Amino acid sequence: MYALFEEAGKFLAGRILSEAESSAQVELASGKRVKVKAANLLLKFEKPDPEKLLADARSLAEGIELEMAYEFAPDEEFGFAELAQDYFSAAATITEQSAMLVKLFEAPHYFRRAGKGRFRKAAPEIVQQALLAIERKKAQAQQIADWAEALAAGQAPQSIRDELYKILFKPDKNTSEYKAVVEASRATQTAPLDLLRRAGAIASPYQFHWKRFLFDHFPKGIGFPGSLEAPPVTEELPLAEGVAAFSIDDSQTTEIDDALSVQGLGSGSVTVGVHIAAPGLAFTPGGALDQVARQRLSTVYMPGHKITMLPDAIVQTYTLGAGQARPAVSLYVTLDEATLAVTASETRLERVPVVANLRHDRLDDTVTEQWLTDPASPPAAPAPEAEALRAEMSFLFRLARHLKAAREVVRGKPENFNRPDYNFRLESDTDSEPVGDETVRITVRRRGAPLDLIVAEAMILANSTWGSWLGDLGVPGIYRSQASMAPGVKVRMGTKALPHAGIGVPSYAWSTSPLRRYVDLVNQWQIIAAARHGRTAALAAPFKPKDAELFSIISSFDAAYSAYNGYQAAMERFWTLQYLRQNGIAELTASVIKEGPAGSLLVRADELPLVLPVLGAQSLPRGARVRVKLGEIDDIALDVGGTVVERLDAAPVDEGDDAGADEEEAMAAGPIAIAVDVDDAQPQADAPAAA
Repeated sequence: MYALFEEAGKFLAGRILSEAESSAQVELASGKRVKVKAANLLLKFEKPDPEKLLADARSLAEGIELEMAYEFAPDEEFGFAELAQDYFSAAATITEQSAMLVKLFEAPHYFRRAGKGRFRKAAPEIVQQALLAIERKKAQAQQIADWAEALAAGQAPQSIRDELYKILFKPDKNTSEYKAVVEASRATQTAPLDLLRRAGAIASPYQFHWKRFLFDHFPKGIGFPGSLEAPPVTEELPLAEGVAAFSIDDSQTTEIDDALSVQGLGSGSVTVGVHIAAPGLAFTPGGALDQVARQRLSTVYMPGHKITMLPDAIVQTYTLGAGQARPAVSLYVTLDEATLAVTASETRLERVPVVANLRHDRLDDTVTEQWLTDPASPPAAPAPEAEALRAEMSFLFRLARHLKAAREVVRGKPENFNRPDYNFRLESDTDSEPVGDETVRITVRRRGAPLDLIVAEAMILANSTWGSWLGDLGVPGIYRSQASMAPGVKVRMGTKALPHAGIGVPSYAWSTSPLRRYVDLVNQWQIIAAARHGRTAALAAPFKPKDAELFSIISSFDAAYSAYNGYQAAMERFWTLQYLRQNGIAELTASVIKEGPAGSLLVRADELPLVLPVLGAQSLPRGARVRVKLGEIDDIALDVGGTVVERLDAAPVDEGDDAGADEEEAMAAGPIAIAVDVDDAQPQADAPAAA
């Protein structure tokens, strides 16, 4: 005697060895013996043998018409043998009964399971819905197959183009687009990114990087709400008497946050003014403009383009443009003219007359250290606006060097300006965003140039002075601090006025770029409260001590600012690679940073902002100079490698410790991390499951 039974959703058959009231011992064709509950025994038969029965039943089940079986089935609960008798004949064979059992299990959309071997017809509307779902699934499977075939043939369907960045970086793995990419990658044995590039889904390398950045950080686009207006400063602000302020920025800067002034030269007591644009006097936390600024958190910079934190019309309302008296938060520091010792400081809310907007990229060649320190030096003929402010800038340069030297005493070592800064200029006939094929010009600008030093030290003075002042008043702010300059000790943001060892100041609160950085705007609101209320400012300031909002702002800003800086570095690398290609540069000289994996070296180009891995030399010390033959450029991965063809020095140049080697290593591109996993489990066909 044989038995057909169900176990864990599968139909099995075997010879009955023994049988009791509640169970039976059954031997399968494999020789395995199993104990089967009596309730799970569906059929007992003498012939055919179990294996043939199951094979014949599955074959016969394929020919059963479900619609006809559904019509034959009674409305009340029934058994599979009963339906087999109605469908086949009153004398339905064991094979026919078994075939009906298999078919019923495979059609849960037609027949609901009511127990072991028992079923009930599904309602007609349920059947219709299930059939529609099955058709949709078939259509989806066909769509996936068609799209995968197109990708394999080098053609990207529009739906995949539209969802490209979502597929690559934040995919819903249940979508047809994602499944088509995975299927095509498997079929062609091609990496997903290479597959999509060859199929034309990536319009250009530049667009790939640009749109990926927008997808991650500006998914709704970079436009501003059309209803934003610049509110006027309603407070009656006094005009700063005797002040003739001037700014020093790059020619591409439109958000002029800061300006400087000098009064009292030759009197023995000089007052230096640091004047900061004051949008914080016009709008407050929680308003429409604040919400926009808080969402963006910072202006995003990149060669040839930028995404501003605030709309340009708003910026132009508060920027410190020449020929105007604009609202400002001013820090006045009074110094002994001979010793440069600080004798007093004061913060005022006022309107500041701005007489000039100087552009350092036009003045660096004329406003030199000699011009600033030697009164007999010839005048800067090409820059009359600078000549008119020569005395003021000369004093500011002298003060800047004094402040820098004092900070370096606190730091314990001088700041290292060995490496240059690089300026990127894209040649284009329009002001629109770049497309990636523009000619790029890269020029070198020495770090610590006189005009740079003047601005940098003035801003450090303001950020440190205001940070300490807020701390003394018990008004919370957003600070940057560094416990020490030991390797691995990073700069952190917090709400307490703590020392910044890397800069060499007792506290440091970003406050001088409120049109470009949200934390500066937050600190400006706090500084305005301090200027208005003095010792009671902690009660009136928008943000109170231990305010959870401040910690939320810090967290959001830290993440966004790091991402924005990372994108700027990536696009500078992109344009550096274009510069290599446009100028036919096949070799360059470089200095060794550190040893890399597998016998490679990490080197920094001597005359370009480029860090890259090279092969062909081992165990060269840090600072060793080499000639490198460049390899193939990958504009998507932002990657280029090289081979050392010659060592150029007998002894390495000492570049100091390698505390920054890890950061430099991050500047060398690597594989792009995508979220497409071609090893995702293949979708399985629906298998019948037992009730």
